[in-house]
Amino acid sequence: MCFGLTRQEASVYLCLVRHGALTGYEAAKQAGISRSNAYGALSGLTDKGAAYTAEGTAVKYYAVDVGEFCSNKIRALEEMKEQLKASMPEPKREAEGYLTIEGDRHIQDKIKNMIEGAGQRVYLSMTRQFVVIFDQEIKKAVRKKKKVVILTDGPLEFEDVILYRTEEKKRQIGVISDSAYVLTGEFGKGEESVCLYCGQRNFVQVFKDSMRNEIKLIQLTKGEA
Repeated sequence: MCFGLTRQEASVYLCLVRHGALTGYEAAKQAGISRSNAYGALSGLTDKGAAYTAEGTAVKYYAVDVGEFCSNKIRALEEMKEQLKASMPEPKREAEGYLTIEGDRHIQDKIKNMIEGAGQRVYLSMTRQFVVIFDQEIKKAVRKKKKVVILTDGPLEFEDVILYRTEEKKRQIGVISDSAYVLTGEFGKGEESVCLYCGQRNFVQVFKDSMRNEIKLIQLTKGEA
């Protein structure tokens, strides 16, 4: 359904995968829906590239391989993305305010975009179990020669990443990209998670100073040990 199928189309698609080629009558029987609904779902599947038809004494419908269907959908969206970027009006530039981002999924997406969008450096402060969520984005940033600094409470295996071992972080997270943008708040509480995203210079500087002081404390503690 995340790839554009309705619930009924998804149900009929699964029937085609499980049972192979089906006529509209057979699909209705297997899915437990009326013929009219089955034919509507099959028509939708063929229009959306999730099923092929084969002519014979009766038209049969074949499920397109799920990997092929998803890849085709992603490719089409990427092409549409470029068209939209090229045709959108110039955005009005305003001073960056304080934005509230709610829910783990949206916060996770924002952090990934911050890592990918950073030009030179990115700092992450969060518990180890959260850091691994961004494994691919961190490795990609390193390959692009970006400076990546991570403050976390557990062991990690990253090449060419600066790691600082801290006390337990729990749900509190912090991210700085290019000394220009900050995201901070709580993560890992599902829809109840809330973070603040900001590009205000003074706020960013305060957060940078706080993270710098934490790093100095870690270095001093390590030196004493």
